Amino acid sequence: MEENKDKMEKFVIRLVIIVIIMLVAIIIITSLLIFRLISNKMPGVHDNYSAPAQNVIDNTIENNVIDNSLPTSQEIEVVPTLLDRITTNSVWCGTFQLVWNDMQNEVIKQDIVFNPQISIVENLNKQSFKEKDISEEYYYKAWGLKTLNLKDKIESGIKEKFDQESDILKLLNWDNVPVDDSGYLPGFEEYLFYTMLYREFNFNNEFTVLDNDQFKGSNKVYDNVEYFGINGATDHSVYKQVTVLYYNSEDDFAVVLNTQEGDEVILAKGENGNTFEDIYNSIINKSDKYEGIEAFTKNDTLKVPKIKFDILKEYEDLEGQKFLASDGDACQIAKALQTIKFELNEKGGKIKSEAAIDLIKTTAISPTKVEYRYFDFDGTYTMFLRETGKELPYFATNVDDISLYQ
Repeated sequence: MEENKDKMEKFVIRLVIIVIIMLVAIIIITSLLIFRLISNKMPGVHDNYSAPAQNVIDNTIENNVIDNSLPTSQEIEVVPTLLDRITTNSVWCGTFQLVWNDMQNEVIKQDIVFNPQISIVENLNKQSFKEKDISEEYYYKAWGLKTLNLKDKIESGIKEKFDQESDILKLLNWDNVPVDDSGYLPGFEEYLFYTMLYREFNFNNEFTVLDNDQFKGSNKVYDNVEYFGINGATDHSVYKQVTVLYYNSEDDFAVVLNTQEGDEVILAKGENGNTFEDIYNSIINKSDKYEGIEAFTKNDTLKVPKIKFDILKEYEDLEGQKFLASDGDACQIAKALQTIKFELNEKGGKIKSEAAIDLIKTTAISPTKVEYRYFDFDGTYTMFLRETGKELPYFATNVDDISLYQ
């Protein structure tokens, strides 16, 4: 009887240990998730923003220091897709759409749905820009579990392909990030989706640097603006770099500046679409219908402003929202960032854009089912004794009146 009591005590102790281990695991995973969400707020970065928080936060960056000589968030609106509504000063680059595509296709595996849903998510889900729309030599991208090894891989990849360093990786939180995939606890995964687009293009022959002049905006006239283009002093060899798409009036025209590398710089005046897609389609339609002279001639002039800007945008509307993956796991975007640096002058141009999405994916932890069994011989029972290896027992008893046995 004492032996049965000891077995019962040992069983209860083992059961208690199992429950404690499960509770500790749940507490650790929950604490890690909360810490990671808090840490990903990137302490200090928001202190650099000169603009108040709106739907998104964007600003110029150069080594994490704001360059006040370049456009601020109040002056240029960055949109994530060609389908989003634009303002009079807007910019788009396909890098953010590419990281969204990878997140949607490779991990979420269905449309991403917020509650309530927002228009930029609906537009991103449409994947209006894909890898097929750009040559592989123009971009580098990688995705996987957020680890120090992945960070090293990205840094090595963009260095090898473009001889560039990342401006955006340093803005993500890397505290407590494991070295490799094996460092993640069951039920918790954090993914990083990354893309860099880098391109330099040059004109075969330099355009003429023109005198500084005015620029007429919709509500203001700007003085002393730098220009390049073609005038009477420009060599005729430069003319071949310009293709006229259409010319309907001095306020409605479009041209292409052709580069050595085959890139086309399309410039249009007089378009007022609600989205970049609307404007681009209008340019193509007008070009298809144009029956005038496509070559640039000695009777034509060209005047293009020099451009240089450097913008960081954080898509705060996408951060912290809960949504589900196709497998039912809970997901949240911890960080969604994009940088766009662009320059255009008489010699050519350069663009560098990065985008990153930091995604946290958690599995609801279901405690292992503990099956309770009660081997309580507290009623009539039978007992046998058998020698090991023998077929028949050498002792047997059936117990009913326990007073006879005690």
